[in-house]
Amino acid sequence: MRYLNLKTKPLDMETGRKIVVLHEQDAEELGHFAGDRVKLTTPRASLIAIANSTKRMVQRGEIGTFIEVTEALGLKPGDVLSVTLAPNPQSVDFIRKKIAGEQLTAEEVYTVVDDIVEGKLNSIEMAAFVVAEHVRGMTTNEIVALTQRMVATGDKLELDISPVLDVHSIGGVPGNKYALVTVPIVAAAGLTVPKTSSRAITSAAGTADVMNVLANVTFDLDEIKQIVERVGAVLAWGGAVRLAPADDVIINTERMLRLDPRCQLLASVMSKKLAVGADRILIDIPTGHGAKVEAVDQARSLAHDFIELGRRLNVQVEAAVTYGGQPVGYAVGPALEAKEALETLRGDGPGSLVEKATSLAGIMLELGGAASPGMGRQMAIDILKSGKAHQKMCEIIEAQGGNSKIKPEEIPIGDKKEVVLAPSTGYVTHIDNKRINEIARAAGAPRNKGAGLRVILKEGRSVNKDEPLLEIYAEHETKLDEALAIAKRQPPIKIEGMLLEKMSHRPHME
Repeated sequence: MRYLNLKTKPLDMETGRKIVVLHEQDAEELGHFAGDRVKLTTPRASLIAIANSTKRMVQRGEIGTFIEVTEALGLKPGDVLSVTLAPNPQSVDFIRKKIAGEQLTAEEVYTVVDDIVEGKLNSIEMAAFVVAEHVRGMTTNEIVALTQRMVATGDKLELDISPVLDVHSIGGVPGNKYALVTVPIVAAAGLTVPKTSSRAITSAAGTADVMNVLANVTFDLDEIKQIVERVGAVLAWGGAVRLAPADDVIINTERMLRLDPRCQLLASVMSKKLAVGADRILIDIPTGHGAKVEAVDQARSLAHDFIELGRRLNVQVEAAVTYGGQPVGYAVGPALEAKEALETLRGDGPGSLVEKATSLAGIMLELGGAASPGMGRQMAIDILKSGKAHQKMCEIIEAQGGNSKIKPEEIPIGDKKEVVLAPSTGYVTHIDNKRINEIARAAGAPRNKGAGLRVILKEGRSVNKDEPLLEIYAEHETKLDEALAIAKRQPPIKIEGMLLEKMSHRPHME
């Protein structure tokens, strides 16, 4: 087998994949074509990487290694790598089989997941897999195998506690900061909730973005375990730990394709929950116009799929179909949502957030055996009103390195502000979730923590001309101008009067 010994040139760039670059003359000598796989070998270890060729980034006799490869092999500048061509992985055949609409065996699914984790699939093959999932779907057997292997190929949080509860919202609704209220309520009742969450992908703030305003969210697995054992809960960023790592690679491909295959959604959520040791899981499915799931019958179908998958995986799953037709609460954006969550824990939160957070907490309290069937919601309300949930949140914030004494009004929000006024008198008949997210992201959220918006009036409220509808906050004038331009060009709040249309017949006059 032809091979080359090349000197390492570390490249200070993350790609999310194991990728290297060869000088085009070395690539030609090796018989390599762009996107082919190569095997990299040192005296200590070896791995498969995707290779591309270049004229400028490296000289002949060098190999450029991006951060993922450099760290995986522990490379230093000038280290010698033995480089050989690697054959196409067997999983490519199985992806082709799925494209043809055939069912994969458990072993075939395992092989695909293994190759994803080991970085053996290039971007075209990853895209083919996601498209095949989207178009052809998967049977329950395939989804079970996919979930199990995604868990098995990553780390797992081992807790000597039972039961372990977790909650996940499939998202799609602005201002969905329920977890910062629900988790401390449940933990205050003595139950264990190791909640790991994502950062925002297309929304203005993920749970991890909101919690990051109050405390650190980046921990390794041992640190998460210590926090959970000390205070009963954590609100951490899942991307900092290697939980179901294949899922993270697949999600990156989904984001680029703007696809969200149902079978992958099921496997993704369940694998992350199983990886933290959860054996009782609540799935929140927001439903309504502008949410990910718009129709109630679709939400029920998805709920049944989650419950059946849980049964097959030997964990107890319940699902809640919640209203998702407009933002939860009034605040959208990391700091604004953290402020609203703290206000709610201190007894002064908006009704929609209180209702959603206590409803979900009530189901979890019943799931965990802390409340009798049918009594969970009232118990959750009592815990919230008593201040115990706020006290628990203070413990969580302190355990995660934050200021447990912070007051809502002390949370800094963007100092650049514009108010959007009602163009006419009438009633708020619709709030467009997607446009709300678009405006908040244009203002700088979630990257700028203080950016976002507050909805002043929600559906059903009467409004007078020139009355405030939205407050937009930003940390930079240019971002504020951009957000305001979107709000004026595509108003996210629809106002109508009681008279919807005037019709008449005029007789023909001769």
